[in-house]
Amino acid sequence: MYGLWKPRVLGAWKVPATGPVILAVNHSHVIDGPMVIGVAPRPSHFLVKKEAFVGPLDSFMRATGQVKVDRSTADRTAITQALAVLHNGGVLGIFPEGTRGEGDFASLRAGLAYFAVRGNAPIVPVAVLGSSDRRGRLIKGLPPLRSRVDVVFGDPFEAGDGSGRRTRKALDEATERIQKHLGAHLENARRLTGRT
Repeated sequence: MYGLWKPRVLGAWKVPATGPVILAVNHSHVIDGPMVIGVAPRPSHFLVKKEAFVGPLDSFMRATGQVKVDRSTADRTAITQALAVLHNGGVLGIFPEGTRGEGDFASLRAGLAYFAVRGNAPIVPVAVLGSSDRRGRLIKGLPPLRSRVDVVFGDPFEAGDGSGRRTRKALDEATERIQKHLGAHLENARRLTGRT
């Protein structure tokens, strides 16, 4: 990532040095996941759609410990692998909106709350800014080479209410709490980096 672009990483020290943690990353461009993997202070395992596991990328993604997800169903294998990452004290990366979009955390899915509560893991919000501002001249699908991309890590927080409940209502409440935290972090990251 540092060879192709100019990442500016802020707040990486906020990621807990040990124990399970979830990186909740906004997602507006295809490079957002690789960018966070490349600059995060700890090795991370992202939930990645199965369609990305093709050709030479397949063996690379598997070798780097990324978790293949079939988004058309409740993928039990992916859920088990993701929970194993957390139970082993690892870092799980999630795009809580489930797919690329505006990258504004506006429409969260319940998966993030489920993994945070079930995996007993704090969530670190991560804002990737600048990856989708403009298209490159050489490769239209990527940001211009050597352009600045900001990656801002936020303060860790707990999604659950401390009761340990895993009911539908508890997960819905956790999702609401998560959305507030992620929205506030994104606003702060934009202010911090001067990106509106």
